Amino acid sequence: MFDCVFDKKKMVRKSMLLNLTVALIASFFCGHAIAIETPVNLKCEHLVNPLGIDAPQPRFTWQIIDVGARSKQTAYQVIVGTDSLAVNRGQGKSWTSPKTNSVQQLAIYKGQPLNAFTKYFWKVITFSGPANSSRSSAIASFETGMMQVSNWKGSWISDGQSIDTKPAAYFRKSFNLPKKIVSARAYIAAAGLYELYINGEKIGQHRLDPMYTRFDRRNLYISYDVTTAVQNGKNAIGVWMGNGWYNFQSIGVWDFERAPWRNRPAFCLDLRLTLEDGTVQTISSNDSWKTSLSPVIFNSIYTGEHYNANLEQRGWNTPNFEDSSWKRIQYRQAPSQNIVSQVLQPITNVEKIASVSMKKMNDTTYVFDLGRNISGVSEIRLNGDSGTVVNVIHGERLQKNGLPDLSNVDYFLSEPTRSYDPFATDIYTLSGKGEQSLMPRFNYKGFQYVAVTSSKPIALTKESLVGYFMHNDVEAVGNIKTSSDLVNKIYAATNSSFLSNLFGYPTDCPQREKNGWTGDAHIASEVGLYNFDCITIYEKWMADHRDEQQPNGVLPSIIPTGGWGYEWGNGPDWTSTIAIIPWNVYLFYGDTKLLSDCYSNIKRYVEHIDALYPNGLTSWGLGDWAPVKSRSPVELTSSVYYYVDANILAKAAKILGKKEDHIKYAALAEKIKNAINNKYLNAATGIYAEGHQSEQSVPLCWGVVPDSLKNKVAAHLADSVKANNYQLDVGILGAKAILNALSENGQAQTAYKLASQVNYPSWGFWIVNGATTLYENWNINAPRDLSMNHIMFGEVGAWLYKGIGGIKPDEAKPGFNNVLLAPNFVQGLDYFESSHKGPYGNIVSSWKRKGNTVIYSVTIPPNSSASVKLPITKSNKILLNKKQQGVKDVYQLQAGEHEFQID
Repeated sequence: MFDCVFDKKKMVRKSMLLNLTVALIASFFCGHAIAIETPVNLKCEHLVNPLGIDAPQPRFTWQIIDVGARSKQTAYQVIVGTDSLAVNRGQGKSWTSPKTNSVQQLAIYKGQPLNAFTKYFWKVITFSGPANSSRSSAIASFETGMMQVSNWKGSWISDGQSIDTKPAAYFRKSFNLPKKIVSARAYIAAAGLYELYINGEKIGQHRLDPMYTRFDRRNLYISYDVTTAVQNGKNAIGVWMGNGWYNFQSIGVWDFERAPWRNRPAFCLDLRLTLEDGTVQTISSNDSWKTSLSPVIFNSIYTGEHYNANLEQRGWNTPNFEDSSWKRIQYRQAPSQNIVSQVLQPITNVEKIASVSMKKMNDTTYVFDLGRNISGVSEIRLNGDSGTVVNVIHGERLQKNGLPDLSNVDYFLSEPTRSYDPFATDIYTLSGKGEQSLMPRFNYKGFQYVAVTSSKPIALTKESLVGYFMHNDVEAVGNIKTSSDLVNKIYAATNSSFLSNLFGYPTDCPQREKNGWTGDAHIASEVGLYNFDCITIYEKWMADHRDEQQPNGVLPSIIPTGGWGYEWGNGPDWTSTIAIIPWNVYLFYGDTKLLSDCYSNIKRYVEHIDALYPNGLTSWGLGDWAPVKSRSPVELTSSVYYYVDANILAKAAKILGKKEDHIKYAALAEKIKNAINNKYLNAATGIYAEGHQSEQSVPLCWGVVPDSLKNKVAAHLADSVKANNYQLDVGILGAKAILNALSENGQAQTAYKLASQVNYPSWGFWIVNGATTLYENWNINAPRDLSMNHIMFGEVGAWLYKGIGGIKPDEAKPGFNNVLLAPNFVQGLDYFESSHKGPYGNIVSSWKRKGNTVIYSVTIPPNSSASVKLPITKSNKILLNKKQQGVKDVYQLQAGEHEFQID
């Protein structure tokens, strides 16, 4: 409805289509033989035309459409200014970068200081070919927000109620606008959750804003273009506030009800109006605002929302509403002095899901089935007598009596609160004034089934209830399609679980906990990066890490946290997020910013472990969580992750030009590796510890095994898998490692047999038993620890890209500037297609069988290259683009479409 932090997907697609059309038209008129390397898909801070950024040196990225000959960008120039016509002419008063000789498609602003509340236009000119021909992009834009805290004019306000007050609060402010406006921007920071209204209309499609942070250390604000919402004459602003994680009124085991920041929700708002005469008027939150309690009589991000329609105040957010009975607000101190822009894809109702069935149990009980497990909310249309109480209960599975069974997810909710705060339940009290469509505003759940019970008979149909799949609305950038229906379903379930756990930070599950468990997240980070454009979410979450890290380097096991997790569940096998995620983002995007931002934090973390465990081995951690039967030494797995952290730190030091640190931490990494191998590796047999699957695969996957012994260690791993009937015997650390350890060391067929297994325990076992998401436990009948929408076993979704499609970033040329391709043509599949849209464009790695021949097709995006390693022997005959080739270890390819024929 209104522009906010990013342009809606529809607008983005239109912009991309327009750019492509321009390129193709130009190609037609210029002649098909002429290459056109047209810059398209322009982004600032990894978003399209973002609104309200605070970055003093924003990043610019683009891609190249290459129509015709396959030449490379050899240089670029970025032009930035406040006059779009001038920028279009190549005149950038804010910044005209020098012509930079580089193939990179990422530039960092180095111009005049950016002003707050200013719209800037930019374009990029790329150069290519021997003639140094240039091509200009279309104009893109970005708009700055506050830029610094001192630019806020509003005050933090609340309603003065206590933290124990259950009803959510309304806030309103009316004002008169006698002059016409040119533009209007709303900036709102909140502690808690909010919905913003102007003249009765909700602004934006965001849900659950702002994202969860450590509220006493960092607060986020959101920017909106509300030009079309403000009108001449009378206007009204409305803010509806919910608790979120700020005022946690449920009682669980993670102590959020005792968080140091806990308070009644509050907000600060500036509505900045630019008038026709050039003057600026700001309507701010202050003591002229009024407040009242709302019909949301209870709301918990953890459990549900209760709504009494009899308490509605119609028109509360419109100009002519009578608010004489409303109370004055109370001023509040800002939760923190660090108030920064929320620059990421927002949470929205991404997908509407109709019920596939409804069962009427009696006149007061109905059960709906959405057909799949999701994170989000249900919306229900109800019509009943005034005072009728309707309970809407959400669950992932059913009891034998046909009602939702919550026993797998509700056991962390404190028993004394259940009488008024039932788990996964929305409660509506009807007004008797006709049909109403009701949906919670300040909560989400994980569910497939919804039971509706009422205090009086009501009539419902299958169409009365729909679900909304909610998550950060990130663009899909990857896809897998195979000849195996089972593998396709495993892949889809993995993606569904990843998205179900993306709410401004990666969570473990959307129902029982909603916690940012660090171990789950670093294990699933490649699932996210192969499949979705989620750099902005990871950048925000790594800022949460920096907020939470103690001076000695210790991180909690859940982030954000109200204080829980510093003494349990952390350790390098979990909190290696601080190193692994920035490193993976660097590999996938070729962007060093996150690695640089987190460098000192990684260093403090590694130094702390080194101080505690100077011999190079650490037993700090949870170990291979949720194993099937075999248990691996915590010291082995945690020490491997310690090595990973030190190794990443050494590499980051080299990339960032810290030579002494590089030498120091490379030596530390080598020391840790040697300590692990000296204690746990039997070089004669190639067996680590007892030789269990996790014990073999974790050192193999993470580069601890000496090169000369990799084949031996992998062979023993493959033998143990075969001896176990190709069934898994791992926890989450082993599940992350085992498929990669096998496929990267000559055992891809064994890896595929594991990945496509349907007997317990396996991913396929879940699928053949009806799963549409991944589970928390291999045992589907486990009495507890059985969330049915968990991402911690999700590595299989990333492995399909790596182990079968063979698509990997090249550490030497990150961001897929050079693509590493090492496909495996495993038996059991007739065809396999994988694609990933990286910073340079779409990468495709696909293969199919024709009798004894394999046709392997590759697409390399413009301005990049590929190194292809095929699983072939000297006896194979190779055609590349229909030309005979010798058998090579590596084939080097330039941008374009290529086809191998392997006989």
